[in-house]
Amino acid sequence: MTAEEIVKQLERLGADANRKVLRNHGVRDPLFGVKIEHLKNIQKRIKKDYQLALDLYDTGIYDAMYLAGLIADDARMTRKDLRHWIEGANCPTLREYTVAWVAAESKHGRELALEWIESGKESVAACGWAILSGLVAIKDDAELNLAELKQLLGRVEKSIQQEPNRVRYAMNSFVIAVGSYVLPLTDAALQTAAKIGPVTVDMGDTACRVPHAYEQIRKVQKRGAIGKKRKTMKC
Repeated sequence: MTAEEIVKQLERLGADANRKVLRNHGVRDPLFGVKIEHLKNIQKRIKKDYQLALDLYDTGIYDAMYLAGLIADDARMTRKDLRHWIEGANCPTLREYTVAWVAAESKHGRELALEWIESGKESVAACGWAILSGLVAIKDDAELNLAELKQLLGRVEKSIQQEPNRVRYAMNSFVIAVGSYVLPLTDAALQTAAKIGPVTVDMGDTACRVPHAYEQIRKVQKRGAIGKKRKTMKC
């Protein structure tokens, strides 16, 4: 199956109502408005395909780019591939989900995350923080640099309120991820969350709300789910 054949399928599956929802969430044209469930069905048929993922991403069509992230062979993704993908990502969904997910599950996640959070570009920095959230969610604690993560929590505490819009959102999500997935740092994350308090982010013309980090981590605690890792970030 080629990228061209899949794009034709995606075009048939698009819906006006879903296009409107996606646009309200900052997704830019070209897009077809394919529901995630349909993308997941295609993913099940393809599973992983490195070159096809690259080809789909390069179409510049949102739905194809999102699907590319789902079928990407993360182990084969190179630094060059991932840098190309972040350059081509033109909306928060692609930057903070698709690219971040694939980067976190690649061999280059930590390296690129630490590089990108230093970027002066809001879009790149937000992706870097999103990668860090993915890493703590899927990596065993023994594979994580806990001292480094604690330092990053301190950085969030000091700077989050002065950061650009999407960086604030990604930083807040990072605090939640550390507190929820890294048992040795849950208390530190709760302390950070309590100090930063509510985080205000412009969510556009949507009903989406910014989660309160302290409350979110406490909810995970009450479920007895602290430290339970995810098999994958892709959804």
